[in-house]
Amino acid sequence: MIVDPVIVAGAGPTGLTLALALARHGVPSVVLDEADGPPRGGPRSAVLRPDTVALYERLGHRGPDADGARWSAWRTVRRRQEVLRVDFAPGPSGTAAPGEGPGAGSGTGAGQPASPLHVLQHRLQHGLAEAAAGQEPIRLVPGCRVVRVEQDDDGVTVHTDGGPAPSWRGSFLVGCDGPRSTVRKLLRVRFPGRTAVDRYAVAVLRAPLPFPGESLLHRDPPWRGDTEVTARPLPDDVWRLDWRLPQATRGGSPLTPDDLVARIRNTLGGWCGEVPPYDLHAAVEYTVHQRLARRWRVGRVFLAGDAAHVLGALGMQSVDEGARDADNLAWKLAMVLRGEAPDALLDSYQTERRGAVGARLRAADQALPLLRSSGPLHAVRRSVLSGSMRRHGALLSDGNLGTGLLGAPPVHSPPPAPGPARGGGRAVPQPRTATPPGAVVEDVAVTAVDGSPWRLRDRLGRHLLVLLVAPGTGVWESRHWLTAGLMPRLAEATAALPVPAELLVTEAYPGAVAHTVLLVRPDGHLVATMTGCRPEELRAHVEAVRGGAGGPPPREPSEDRSGDSPGDSPGTPAGAPSGSRTGGS
Repeated sequence: MIVDPVIVAGAGPTGLTLALALARHGVPSVVLDEADGPPRGGPRSAVLRPDTVALYERLGHRGPDADGARWSAWRTVRRRQEVLRVDFAPGPSGTAAPGEGPGAGSGTGAGQPASPLHVLQHRLQHGLAEAAAGQEPIRLVPGCRVVRVEQDDDGVTVHTDGGPAPSWRGSFLVGCDGPRSTVRKLLRVRFPGRTAVDRYAVAVLRAPLPFPGESLLHRDPPWRGDTEVTARPLPDDVWRLDWRLPQATRGGSPLTPDDLVARIRNTLGGWCGEVPPYDLHAAVEYTVHQRLARRWRVGRVFLAGDAAHVLGALGMQSVDEGARDADNLAWKLAMVLRGEAPDALLDSYQTERRGAVGARLRAADQALPLLRSSGPLHAVRRSVLSGSMRRHGALLSDGNLGTGLLGAPPVHSPPPAPGPARGGGRAVPQPRTATPPGAVVEDVAVTAVDGSPWRLRDRLGRHLLVLLVAPGTGVWESRHWLTAGLMPRLAEATAALPVPAELLVTEAYPGAVAHTVLLVRPDGHLVATMTGCRPEELRAHVEAVRGGAGGPPPREPSEDRSGDSPGDSPGTPAGAPSGSRTGGS
């Protein structure tokens, strides 16, 4: 039974997403925010994959537009147009023609994956705060800084400076308090990685660019002074432009206002033929770092978002990855707090999420030095890339297209398949679908047992889902097929599971034959597929999910120990209860 709330340190996008996701499970939370007010506007933006946008919709976020338009309306327009163009060999106009270069064909036509959305981060955070303000289980406490954490076998006590109370009692604590996380430092969790991975200048402006709704990655443009320029469309016809700058330690000098204006004019003139009128909203120069916390769990305390990972050259994906952290952790905390799963389930949060983020960072580490080196490779870059170099080059566009190692949703190691049923014999092989176990399911049309139509992603977030592929069910009213075929037995098997689950039906699922049954986690990852109604097999898969079973812990990424942040020295974590589980390193 849920008694004490989950305490969330930090009211940024990750903290608010976690609080909203917990509320969807009926779990109360207290969000302690060091800031006294909402974030100001600025150049920070985020790349959101389609399933993350669906998560925000489920949590009550209205949308990123200034006029409050819903996500779905804006997304429909962008999906028709958004295609990434990558230029490796500058042509007469300096940009690749539509449909050329790596990433071509990865747009939003029939049978193609939908591209991610690009949104201003302060608008996203405003929308999440508005959604949280209307949720009774969520208490937002501004002006409240965490100073000390104590934990025991029953919960955590968080001591604070400011706010209406000197301390707060909760069942768990989740540090979502950014790259300089106080929670992480109090736990003495090391945060190794690399400093000054890249240096960028960013401008957010309104201008009539000749590729509306498209993302553009321009390598080695023909105008002087730039080696890499990215344009990303934002709502309300606004654009974010990024220029990669020389490292300050390698001869680069600080960017002056005149330098920024020159870059804007050169870039707009190169793309448009002449400099069009533009309205500059915000600009900044920043250096990006790359870090991955050694542990994401210490007893009853967890890390999420930028407190757990800083994505360096992939920094615009940090909000998206933080949302995945929150979605992964929320349903596991809820199951444990309701007594539906053992504490071991919470260990899988670190295994899955740290493994996924670490894989992206390793991919960037391996590819970017090849693309950005000087000497002979620099000449190769300026020609048409082929073979392995072209594949490395495509990594730069993956985050914008939502594909590949740097852009596609992660695939977690699925729980082991259950053994033979009682009485001996071989284990029944799982039928195949277009979605491998551990991956995010496709968003297909489904029907609930009461006959109401839904999208599959709209039903995520509360319970496990049992999805039956039954062609023809869309033609008949639910009262006809609820008592026919597999449905009575499957409904009985679903109701008998040790945790709440919802039974849904779909006309078709990519790659699946009739009578295939899919078991889906609350965060949208496929657990397993089965043929027909096999109650013991279904229950065994649910037990594996409930126990947090999965693959081995992820391989540790290479790290630079000299790059540890101050205060993140190894040692016994402060506030860890005697004999408590630390989640491994």
